[in-house]
Amino acid sequence: MNIIDIIERTKNSQSLSSEQISWLVESYTAGIIPDYQMSAWLMAVCLNGLTEEETSALTLAMRDSGDKLDLSSISRITADKHSTGGVGDKTTLIIGPAAAACGIAVPKMSGRGLGHTGGTIDKLESIPGLRTELPFEEFSEIVNKTGFSVISQSGDLCPADKKMYALRSATAAVDSIPLICASVMSKKLALGADCLLLDVKCGSGAFMKTRQDAYKLAGLMERVGAAAGKKTRAVVTDMSAPLGNAVGNALEVKEAIELLQGKITRGQLYDTCIELTANMLELAGKGSLEECSSMAAEAIASGRALEVLRETIAMQGGDPAVCDDTSLLPQPRFSYTVKAAHDMEITAINAQEIGMVSLLLGAGRLAKDDRIDPSAGIVMDCSVGDKISVDAPLMTLYSSFCSDFSDAAVRALNAIGYRDLGKVNNY
Repeated sequence: MNIIDIIERTKNSQSLSSEQISWLVESYTAGIIPDYQMSAWLMAVCLNGLTEEETSALTLAMRDSGDKLDLSSISRITADKHSTGGVGDKTTLIIGPAAAACGIAVPKMSGRGLGHTGGTIDKLESIPGLRTELPFEEFSEIVNKTGFSVISQSGDLCPADKKMYALRSATAAVDSIPLICASVMSKKLALGADCLLLDVKCGSGAFMKTRQDAYKLAGLMERVGAAAGKKTRAVVTDMSAPLGNAVGNALEVKEAIELLQGKITRGQLYDTCIELTANMLELAGKGSLEECSSMAAEAIASGRALEVLRETIAMQGGDPAVCDDTSLLPQPRFSYTVKAAHDMEITAINAQEIGMVSLLLGAGRLAKDDRIDPSAGIVMDCSVGDKISVDAPLMTLYSSFCSDFSDAAVRALNAIGYRDLGKVNNY
């Protein structure tokens, strides 16, 4: 086998065998194939795609490029959840405790945010003292005790994906459905949970901009998971506007805690979390989807889910008092309220643009080593369909690094689609 033949075959839409794909992944991970040749193959995949069989073979080869976790020490049935990324997506902080309160275990490894999408690890690390880099034995102990824990990804899991994703990011090869599927599923299969729930985001703030592409990715991931012997379900959820009102690390933790406290009992964030928790519970054999939906709602309403989060925070070294007093989370030094210039009806909120504004404020990173401001972000004061009077607040911008909000405020205002005096500005 040689890399030139493999590039030629994919360039000409000729299928590769599983042996060829395994050799490709092993050789690249070992440093035998250079970046420039792997980049050429990845671009050929972007242009011509892969068959479902090739995608499955690529997923398994990437899974097998490093360590695989053994979760057999966890006494409950285990379920993992993955989101394809979005703006204001704090669902893991709600779904994990809710599902654990209903009797299953949710052991999860997550990443940090990059670009306009946030990372669960950054959100958790905004809780004073909380540790996300834990040895596996301590991680297992926490999951056995509380049913829920999230730690940062191990460097030994799926090294092929780490190398390939860096190339894809640098060569505009990210938005390929087979490559997204293989990247996500290789990591999830290496984690070894009994069940896998995939939250496929769709809309302006997601990789999948159209519902057609979102359902295509969802179906492919379900089939690849099933072919690997894993109970897998993908649910398509909306990311055309930020999920919930808060965007930014400590702000999103605050909103998640408020939902678990029972202060938020309706709206897209609440409905999405109930839907995803119910699907996870049904997948784990806890009952019908309707029964599991009721179980999820009760776990939140009773406060049991909040207690799971409280105990998990404490066992990971964080201050559990944040579950009672969210003012203990990092507080911003500066703020600015963006107001309506005239009477308007909100017709759209561009989630990606809102995510980029939060990045400008310090809530995200453009490069993986960038420092973030855990207090920075945005709290939305409007939703699509709202009628807003002149000078009423649209959103409030927060930061401890940035005191001049002029550029961020203009970009934030431009992210709002509105109808005014018969004129329409829609995304």
